[in-house]
Amino acid sequence: MRKIHHHLMSGMILLVLWACLGGKSTEILAQHKNAVFTEEMEKIPGFITLYWDGEKGKLWLEIPPVNTEILYYPSLAAGLGSNDIGLDRGKLQSSHVVVFERTGNKVLMVEPNYNYRAITDSPMEKQAVEESFARSVLWGFEVSAGEDGKILVDATEFFLQDAVGVATSINQTNQGIYEVDPSRSALYLPRTKSFPKNTEIEATITFTLTGGQAGAYLSSVTPSSNAVTLRIHHSFVELPDDNFQPRVFDPRAGVNAISFYDFASPVIEPITKRYMRRHRLEKKDPYASVSEAVEPIVYYIDAGTPEPILSALIEGTQWWAEAFEEAGFKNAFQVKLLPEGADPMDIRYNLVQWVHRSTRGWSYGGGVVDPRTGEIIKGKVTLGSMRVRQDYLLAQGLIGDYSDGKEEDPALMALALARMRQLAAHEVGHTLGLPHNYIASSYGRASVMDYPHPTVKLTSGNKIDLSDAYGEGIGAWDKVAIKMAYSVFPQGTDDMEEIEKMVKDYQEKGMGFLSDQDARPIGSAHPQTHLWDNGGDAVDELNHVMKIRSRVLNNFSANKIPKGTPMAYLEEILVPMYMFHRYQVEAAAKVLGGIYYNYMIRGDEGSPVSWVPAEEQKKALESLLNTLDPEQLQLPQNLINLIPPRPFEFYGNPREIFDRKTGLVFDHLSPSEIAANHTLNLLLHPERAARLVIQNALDSQLPGLEEVIDELVNDTWEKPMKTGYLGEIKRGIDKLVLQHLMDLYVNPNTSSQARAIVLFKIKELKEWIQIQQPNPIAQKAHFNYCLTILEEFDKKPMETLPVVSPLKTPSGAPIGDLSPNWLEPVCSQDAR
Repeated sequence: MRKIHHHLMSGMILLVLWACLGGKSTEILAQHKNAVFTEEMEKIPGFITLYWDGEKGKLWLEIPPVNTEILYYPSLAAGLGSNDIGLDRGKLQSSHVVVFERTGNKVLMVEPNYNYRAITDSPMEKQAVEESFARSVLWGFEVSAGEDGKILVDATEFFLQDAVGVATSINQTNQGIYEVDPSRSALYLPRTKSFPKNTEIEATITFTLTGGQAGAYLSSVTPSSNAVTLRIHHSFVELPDDNFQPRVFDPRAGVNAISFYDFASPVIEPITKRYMRRHRLEKKDPYASVSEAVEPIVYYIDAGTPEPILSALIEGTQWWAEAFEEAGFKNAFQVKLLPEGADPMDIRYNLVQWVHRSTRGWSYGGGVVDPRTGEIIKGKVTLGSMRVRQDYLLAQGLIGDYSDGKEEDPALMALALARMRQLAAHEVGHTLGLPHNYIASSYGRASVMDYPHPTVKLTSGNKIDLSDAYGEGIGAWDKVAIKMAYSVFPQGTDDMEEIEKMVKDYQEKGMGFLSDQDARPIGSAHPQTHLWDNGGDAVDELNHVMKIRSRVLNNFSANKIPKGTPMAYLEEILVPMYMFHRYQVEAAAKVLGGIYYNYMIRGDEGSPVSWVPAEEQKKALESLLNTLDPEQLQLPQNLINLIPPRPFEFYGNPREIFDRKTGLVFDHLSPSEIAANHTLNLLLHPERAARLVIQNALDSQLPGLEEVIDELVNDTWEKPMKTGYLGEIKRGIDKLVLQHLMDLYVNPNTSSQARAIVLFKIKELKEWIQIQQPNPIAQKAHFNYCLTILEEFDKKPMETLPVVSPLKTPSGAPIGDLSPNWLEPVCSQDAR
């Protein structure tokens, strides 16, 4: 009652004052109105001043000066913990330049369209562009009070919205239909703060199930699946000043870019402009060859990371200091622990964050970028904690030995930590502005921005050697890329001319740069641009990897797991060992129908494209066909009766083991089917088939599609029959070959001539089967079955039942890519 009486008295005083002034001075009234309105609220001063009304649970926001541009972005402070759904702790959303515009009692939060600009001094040219393309109003607020041009709005509803698209992410992964429940959502005061250059607001948001059923992924990570409670963070940040000098992008430089249309460009110039993404880094002495930075780049490591992983992350991140030193900066790149009590979502901290999920998944590096200039304001790395366990498992499969009396081999943890150092450096590299460079491994350990497969050697005694599994430090390419992005060029020189000199220099040293678009698609063509490969010759490395695989499988035993571990868990270790060649198969397949090229611009020396020589292509085909040999794909005798069904309550993750058609028990034919299917997917890819047709037409010495199919059929179907276990493996491979030929024919992306050749070869195979006279019933059944399918295929190829429905390959790259558009400048790090 005292509070109500107080407000009534205050209101009466204002009315009396207004009456005494004759109703003429609304400015004085407004000044008193704001003070009265907020007098019992908690004031949170800073970049944007906030007022907290604890009794009502509301947060008022003091709008910045109208038409002043600031940066806004939401993020997920406390996540869901599911790699498949992708709502991780610390996940950043896109940043937005916004202005607040007032009309009457309404304030609109407006995002200008910086994708379309006119870089000119002419206001009318700028206006023409601004009015030609849509803006976005992100929110509308009603004015609650105001004084001296300062406007107060109730922003509670804005902060309690689903600003990061949680409901959409859940729905798109078929985990149920969820909506924000306002009755179970509230502001989160411990993480609501304001600083001189940034204001941070956080809210606890609960999503309740309103349709469908909660999916298995979601149910596995929530205590009650009908209510999913997360914390969403909002950041308002002062935009950088105008002193940052954008650097024009060069596709050969190995640096990410922002892009936009500049309609003030002369007609003879490109309308699309591109700037490099990079941190602001200035020398204290711009004339010195080496100088301290005006403000160093500091990266903070999440102190919630356990040892010894924490030390590995610090060490790997610190590797970048060497690159900045070579770029002319002293102590310009520093690494520290995140201070106790610091908010990891705070814009002031470049952060390497340790994130937990229920299953293994991607690590990635991104950040907050000024969309006007490409200046990186905050670098943000997410490292999934399950990754180190997967790398340890890989080492366990290669050299683990838990025989009686043997102590834990320190080499297992050494490999896992070496990988974590490399992973930290890789992801931090993304936040510094660098994309992947997947050709770097072809000229040594030249870049942490490649995906490295562990270097596994065989000693003279035929033992596995992991002593040099991963490299130490950043590579030669990394130093080149940092120089191109961050070097301070001499005054009076042209940036592009200086970068041109650097490009010529690295090319003369045998280095190159090719990224995701050239490596990730399974039909891609460059013979040296791959994920998870080693060495300059993909085929030689495949042959080496097959030897390692054979050595490991032939010595596989129960001693791969500690005593007390369910025997069924041997399958988790077996899978990456049996599929140890999977990435090198992808690399070798690109040699077949492969083309050498680089990101050439006019004026560069050399040939824009050249086909891989015929001898190299035929060598690749021979090695690929070797991966389809039943002798290579059979499980050794020591493995046949080693893996029992899962015991009660030890179910594991089905994606980490071989799919099967035998129920609970291990399927001894599924590994060979899965591995063979992997090779055939690559060998008979529509894009590769089209290139084989073209290259043979241009040069008859290069293998054509018909030659490849002939070799494939000769090495599978037409090879002598085998009996027993090997016979069943061979029949499974034969069926897969026929299935992939049929799939290639019906695939709408297959070129017309490739389809014609495939159809002709299918008919040839049918005629060959018809004249065979096998004795074993298993082989007769096999031929009869395939002929029946082929008869139907002749009549209705698009409607024919499959010969075989290939089993799914166990997880290699994580399930649920958090960056499905791999052309975006973030990393989707594989967790084999």
